Amino acid sequence: MSHSFQSIALVGRPTDLRVADCMLSLAGHFYSKGVRALVDPGVNLDFPPDSVLFCPEASFATRADLIIAIGGDGTLLYAARLVAGYAVPMLGINRGRLGFLTDVTRDSMLDDVDTVLAGSYSEDRRSLLAARLEKSGGESLRALALNDVVVNKWETGRTMDFETFINGRFVNSHGGDGMVIATATGSTAYALSCGGPIVEPDLDVWVMAPICPHTLSDRPIVVRAGSKIQLRISDRFESRAQVTCDGSAIGELEQGDNLYVEGADARITLLHPPGYDYYRLLRSKLHWGRGAYGGANDQRDIE
Repeated sequence: MSHSFQSIALVGRPTDLRVADCMLSLAGHFYSKGVRALVDPGVNLDFPPDSVLFCPEASFATRADLIIAIGGDGTLLYAARLVAGYAVPMLGINRGRLGFLTDVTRDSMLDDVDTVLAGSYSEDRRSLLAARLEKSGGESLRALALNDVVVNKWETGRTMDFETFINGRFVNSHGGDGMVIATATGSTAYALSCGGPIVEPDLDVWVMAPICPHTLSDRPIVVRAGSKIQLRISDRFESRAQVTCDGSAIGELEQGDNLYVEGADARITLLHPPGYDYYRLLRSKLHWGRGAYGGANDQRDIE
């Protein structure tokens, strides 16, 4: 699908000087091309006169043709929540650390953006998780996640005991620090540090990775996307946990509560400049390919 980009929203933390530099550069660059940049009124930077239109971030989904997230993957995850359910694509400029989702570099930023504006890009559709925390008192808390839904023990210094179910079938009783339920996109985030596998983003599966399990046989598993995952605190122990979606807390999980995780109807679309290669991205971020067979940028094409 080809998009026409006339209004482009810029999302990032302007208190980070690297992010502020990119915002100023992009706003001036867009203005010279007759494209208006949308910026939240809280972004207090010295933009060129008339180069930006200030409007609340909450309205970006209905007023922008493209979202540019400047920073790390956390910034892009935040932007994804702004446009979830809307047909507004996103482009990530990496000014953070690893940046599995924000793959455009500062050095190539203007050239890559011009290429995208000219209509040369690939679309990368990513699925979302829908979390529903049903409290024993009847309250229902909901949120979406592009990376993961995480259940983490609330008290430090003691493990939590909980049970998991998939499609109504009992899976396991767990003791440990919690559970990460990740999309293929989120397999390179928290789930990876829990020993979970790296999953190609276009595979329709989820990862369930226990956090610091007390039992060594309690291993990460891969389940079919579209499953209905249920998690609840075990009745025989006093445990409580916090539920987060992409790092944002939605509520506490206590005895008598149930957490349900399913596939969301909404999806988000990432745009990549021509030449995007997921495995090259992995090599760059995880420092693969170094050693006896070549350097970090070693490229081997199989004919």
